[in-house]
Amino acid sequence: MKAKDVIIIGGGAAGIMAAIVAKRQGANVVVLERNPRIGKKILATGNGRCNYTNSFTDIKNYHGKNSRFAYSSLSQFGVKETIDFFERLGIAHAVEDNGKVFPLSFQASSVLDVLRYELEELGVDIICDAYVKNIEKDKKGFLVILKDGRTKNGDAVILATGGKAMPSSGSDGNGYALAKNFGHNIVEVFPGLVQLKLEGDFLKAIDGVKVVGTATLLHRGKTVKQDTGDILFTNYGISGPPVLQLSRSALEILNKGEKPILKISIINTKKKEELFEYLKMRFSYMSKKSIDIALIGLINKRLINVILKEINIDKNKKVANLSNEEIEEIANILTDWRFKVIGSKSWDDAQVTAGGINTNEIDSKTMESKLIKGLYFAGEMVDIDGDCGGFNLQWAWSSGYVAGINAALD
Repeated sequence: MKAKDVIIIGGGAAGIMAAIVAKRQGANVVVLERNPRIGKKILATGNGRCNYTNSFTDIKNYHGKNSRFAYSSLSQFGVKETIDFFERLGIAHAVEDNGKVFPLSFQASSVLDVLRYELEELGVDIICDAYVKNIEKDKKGFLVILKDGRTKNGDAVILATGGKAMPSSGSDGNGYALAKNFGHNIVEVFPGLVQLKLEGDFLKAIDGVKVVGTATLLHRGKTVKQDTGDILFTNYGISGPPVLQLSRSALEILNKGEKPILKISIINTKKKEELFEYLKMRFSYMSKKSIDIALIGLINKRLINVILKEINIDKNKKVANLSNEEIEEIANILTDWRFKVIGSKSWDDAQVTAGGINTNEIDSKTMESKLIKGLYFAGEMVDIDGDCGGFNLQWAWSSGYVAGINAALD
């Protein structure tokens, strides 16, 4: 039997996995990558340490119009299979807080190095600086046309071009145009894990202040999502892992023309009532101090004047003269400081794309298009995105594996 010719468009995590798997199945594989090298985005993951999966991966960590679509790929090639795959390539693993899995070297370059070595050992043909302009299909198969006029013929094509997040890595949304040419529909895309812009004229004054606190997204008075960790105030709004986790839901609400509220608990170790009692006791020790001095050592010093101004308490007011109502106001804002979310940073700052190819048009068991036989999808360009913490790379490996193995089969 003649080996199948599989063309993979995109040399990111999903494309690389698809290439390795398809080649191991006996297919002739060529990867077309628009950048001078493959795997550029892998190097940026996990702050350069490559958080390549998460031991707590569950379908609830994924989002999209039909997030259950991801279940089949994750079942076929899940966390255990991913860790074993990389162990066999040479990546010993370490598990950190919240199930985050890293290479024991804590270098993203280690992951890319072993993947590149495997591609070379298998004899996968990698063509870089190859920007795909169009794909045509006839009875004989696919014709892939590059921007510079070069062409490639194949029996199957896997689209793994990524979304629009981090365009410096080569993700410019080109894959969506290629899919649309075959009749596929795109669920509206927007940044999935990204810093949020807030309303407030005091943000410049607290730019760079970092706290360990809790971020809660509220909509119509109800909690949508909550996360705890390092929160960073910026001159445009707010950042940090908890904020990134909430950002997708916040932007979904904004895109509907509604207004989400972000609640920040600077002190998240005490309830408001407990903090109120603690503050009364604390202030009893320092009745001669002004309130701005009395709060030093409790919260970041740069937050003090901004917070007091927000609740209309004179920073020079003596602690002895504070009313119970004013102490309650302080306890309230330290446990429940609310901001209006007005937008987000751009695609340049986003870690992942929400939205993408409509999953109703893809076979979840094979990742093959339901519209075009022999056309497969993998990774971020599909309308599936994960939480922060290794879930998006797991989706790349899982969907890439499924697309690769099925594209190689007759």
